[in-house]
Amino acid sequence: METQFYDRLSNDLTQLLENGVNYDVSIEVGEEDANIYKVHSIILQSRSIYFKKKFDEIIFNDDRVKVLKLPNISVKVFDVIIKYIYGGKFSMEKLKNSVIFDLLIASNELELDELVKHLQTHLIDNCSSWLRLKFSQIYRTSYQVKNLEIIQDFCNDIIAKYPNTIFESENFHSLPEGALISILKRDDLQLEESLIWENIIEWGKAKNPTLPTKLDKWTSEHFSSLKETLKECLPHIRFFNISGEDVVKKIYPYQQILNQQLFLDINSKFITPSKPISSVVLPPRNILNTTRNESTPFSSNIITNEHALEISSWIDKKETPYIENNPYVFKLLVRGSRDGFDVKTIYNLCDKVTKTVIILKLEGTGEILGGYNPREWNNDQNKWKYTENCFAFSLKTAKMKNSILSRVVKNFGYAICNSPWDSTLRFGNVLHLKANLKTKKKCFCVVSTTYSKPIRSDELVSPKVHKPSDVSREFLFSVEEYEVFKILTRNNLK
Repeated sequence: METQFYDRLSNDLTQLLENGVNYDVSIEVGEEDANIYKVHSIILQSRSIYFKKKFDEIIFNDDRVKVLKLPNISVKVFDVIIKYIYGGKFSMEKLKNSVIFDLLIASNELELDELVKHLQTHLIDNCSSWLRLKFSQIYRTSYQVKNLEIIQDFCNDIIAKYPNTIFESENFHSLPEGALISILKRDDLQLEESLIWENIIEWGKAKNPTLPTKLDKWTSEHFSSLKETLKECLPHIRFFNISGEDVVKKIYPYQQILNQQLFLDINSKFITPSKPISSVVLPPRNILNTTRNESTPFSSNIITNEHALEISSWIDKKETPYIENNPYVFKLLVRGSRDGFDVKTIYNLCDKVTKTVIILKLEGTGEILGGYNPREWNNDQNKWKYTENCFAFSLKTAKMKNSILSRVVKNFGYAICNSPWDSTLRFGNVLHLKANLKTKKKCFCVVSTTYSKPIRSDELVSPKVHKPSDVSREFLFSVEEYEVFKILTRNNLK
């Protein structure tokens, strides 16, 4: 029977590191205030191929010491790594998630495969919320750096289920080609093929910033440039699962980037469906009709499940947004196209109802604005409502790349204006709703000190005014559709 004394071995080697006796390598870590580590080449070479290759390249100085500089690795990260190399012990206690991720990148650079696998698994098992919060950055890095397949798979699973996580990200256009192709290959990507096509076109255009903005200005050379950019992506588009209407509307304008035979076959499919074609026909994606509503069963003509999850995270004041398993159900109370667009309708149908979210889709711009009121609405009195927990917002869309959250931060007694007698509903001045939302065009947003920030871009927000009638017409808007939801916790659905 073999007896193993690993603890003693680990402690002795760690002591050797701390003493620096007989060291033959000096490693300078960090840029400013670099820290010097006196280490032993024989130990580092035996533990890492990276160090073996590096030390073979470096010659001894006059003191018989080899000097290696690692300016891109922080002292905090390297301190953990070098203790692992010597003692085989590894502690992430009290390390921030961002430092653990930096630790992963550094371990990968130093070819510490055991550590790379361990750190990826740790991040997914224990820091998944943080990974989702930093999703775009993490996903992009996982494809820029080799050997992060575990992180890649985790990200791809999220994208397949919630594609807007990446397609509506402000960093989508900078997504590496390999990452984009890995998404396109997914049979379970939960996005209509015509929308996938639109996103691919926009990604390709971003890679060719000199292309004219207007398509009617494009020459054959412009189409050739886009075709070359997208040549590895196009084979993964399921063209034969796009409706005829979308083919005419979205594919025809870019027909020059398609192989001629493919374009003929796409046309043939709609003209003579039974006629054989020579192009490869990829199977349809496995779109799950229940996916959008699995975690939040609600019916909305304006917002998606991802939007609902984001609003729920704001209600709970979560720094990390919910990605799935919404703790709330959105119960539809009012819809403009069904119940009427006058603000008085909201008061009548939501009388004495607490915890409501109002969602507005603006006419013309497609912006989605709204607000959350934890207090009840009253249809029989005009009064200001005191609350510290309400907020207004705008939600990300194809045109609006990031959502905006504006919480009430002071003057809490003027957070919500409940004013049914003059058909007015206000979240301070940050969102002012008036009269018939669809026909009167009397709604607006004003610069407010009660709320943390404007929920529209600066040019669409009115400066402060003495009274609502002083707001200039250029800042007024009407509503294409609106909805009001009661927010219910899942254990109290009555």
